[in-house]
Amino acid sequence: MWKIQKGYDSISKSFRLPEELVEKLENLAYKNKLSLNQLVIQCLNFAICNLDKENENNEK
Repeated sequence: MWKIQKGYDSISKSFRLPEELVEKLENLAYKNKLSLNQLVIQCLNFAICNLDKENENNEK
């Protein structure tokens, strides 16, 4: 289940994403009553928190 997180400082950035991915994200956001922005933030946080530990060590 998604947790809606509020109250953070933000910076505006632009990213180019594949159309199919945007459509999937928009549908998922709509179904979960989230903004697209909030969904993307949560997806990115989840991905970063769940990186393979071996990948993290290689990046240092």
